[in-house]
Amino acid sequence: MQSQDFKLLTEYIDLSQLLKAAGLAMSGGEAKMFVTEGLVTVNGEPESRKRRKLRGGDVVVFNNENKVCIITE
Repeated sequence: MQSQDFKLLTEYIDLSQLLKAAGLAMSGGEAKMFVTEGLVTVNGEPESRKRRKLRGGDVVVFNNENKVCIITE
């Protein structure tokens, strides 16, 4: 599984925005589709909320292949 850190510069980021910013989705629409299809987990739990607010310490796994750890300064 590929892992990457995403440095959060604001209080939070929406799940669909993160998928796009991390390069896992080409567009916001594609990111929302991935969430709807059940390809995303947050902190080990399936996530169906496209606008889920992610904060420092959250871990997102996409399609059991890519892991994104949210870090803060």
